[in-house]
Amino acid sequence: MKSSKHRTPVGSEREPIGIGALAERFGLATHVLRHWEAMGLLTPARDAAGRRRYGSADLTRVAVILRAKEAGLSLDIIRSLVATADPAKRKDILREEAEALRSRIAAAQASLELIECALGCDHEDFSQCAHFQQMVADRTSTDTAVHLPA
Repeated sequence: MKSSKHRTPVGSEREPIGIGALAERFGLATHVLRHWEAMGLLTPARDAAGRRRYGSADLTRVAVILRAKEAGLSLDIIRSLVATADPAKRKDILREEAEALRSRIAAAQASLELIECALGCDHEDFSQCAHFQQMVADRTSTDTAVHLPA
């Protein structure tokens, strides 16, 4: 029997919720939300006892932060995006991030081509394959060489 657990859409909360409920809703640890608050990404209200109370705008903000992180944006970049009211500045930040992402995609594509070349090689030691050696040489002789972690 399937669970009929009802999930309220983000942004439709009527009553503010605590940090534990918010963390659970998004599958996060509470320390993550505290860190985001310390970075200025979240500014929850406080109740009389000083406990954080998150409203619908906070839920939306958490969803935005998570989606931006999924897109590869750092917390510092996300903070810059949400902190600026200037649409032109926001677009400049996004253009820079898009270019950085294009570079990472190109590097990943080149790496995949190199691996696929090795997988398709009939040589016992693929590093001895002339085609593979040429692909390596092409990558090391251009400005777009793939940089592997040390």
